[in-house]
Amino acid sequence: MRAIWSGAISFGLVNIPVRLYSAAGEAGISFDMLAKDDLSPIKYQRIAASDGREVPYKDIVKGYEIEKGKYVVLSDKDFEKANAKKTKSIEILNFVDEEEINSIYFDKPYYLEPDKNASKPYALLREALKKSKKVGIASFVLRNREHLAVLKVAGNVIVLNQMRYHADVRDADDLNLPEKDAVSAKETEMAIKLIEQLTEKFQPSHYKDTYVDELKKIIEAKSEGKTIQVKGGEAPEPTRVKDLMDVLKASLETNKKTKDRPAVKKEHKTKSTKRKAKS
Repeated sequence: MRAIWSGAISFGLVNIPVRLYSAAGEAGISFDMLAKDDLSPIKYQRIAASDGREVPYKDIVKGYEIEKGKYVVLSDKDFEKANAKKTKSIEILNFVDEEEINSIYFDKPYYLEPDKNASKPYALLREALKKSKKVGIASFVLRNREHLAVLKVAGNVIVLNQMRYHADVRDADDLNLPEKDAVSAKETEMAIKLIEQLTEKFQPSHYKDTYVDELKKIIEAKSEGKTIQVKGGEAPEPTRVKDLMDVLKASLETNKKTKDRPAVKKEHKTKSTKRKAKS
């Protein structure tokens, strides 16, 4: 991985030099934009408005328009001069219990790695966060904008999760939402039973992007001129209010039968596979 930012975590009077790495990336399919008539690739060019010439990325600068057609050009150094401390530090503002933070505020995760000679203070903060069961609320500047973040521990790494500001989160009060008494106590009880029946230990590696796999199969079939078999059928129909209890009961019974079913065939296949592997 390549570091996208370097600076220091400011923890009281302690400064911990760190490097910031993106902790997530898109694993989907990349598509090219094509002209419909001849399938020629569409190019996105940076064109100068004055004479229509294409401008290389290296020759593009950032400017602020102070009046019509008049700009002040800013360099990377100018952005740092605005507040050198802010552009080079992750300042912990305070600590809170993680469960107090609504997940709607979480935006992008990053890994923090200690820089040279910063292993001990990094470990100190990490272990203190673990044992106190707290997370740090911090501010930092990335790509010329100040962000709010939460620092928490995941295994042996301190994760910085960029957050949305409260002002950036839209209010849900304008939505047409049902009242608490819209369902009966019996219906709620049945729904809780279904939730408990479907509850498992969370294991992220078990969840796969099957939609991308299906898209790849469609692409392969089209490239070979094969007929594409539609999977999944039609979109699910909404459950009618009067059928709600019956559907809940049926869901509970279906899942119970699935869980009670012995896994003999699965075990047999596993043993068979092992025998083949040995032979």
